[in-house]
Amino acid sequence: MKDEIKGKADELKGKLTGDKSEEMKGKAEQAGDKVRRNARDLRDDLTEGSDTPAGDPDDVRGDKSW
Repeated sequence: MKDEIKGKADELKGKLTGDKSEEMKGKAEQAGDKVRRNARDLRDDLTEGSDTPAGDPDDVRGDKSW
């Protein structure tokens, strides 16, 4: 979140001063923050899903009655 705010400020500064490199730097910081947040969310989703047991590994039949 910090990088997103800093990036938005840099982008605005670049737009106001006409500095394209500063504007692009701000956009890159925002994009980097978005990637980090998405990766963190994905990691959290994967770790939450791994807490549930998959069942008894010795029971190869599962719920079937054969």
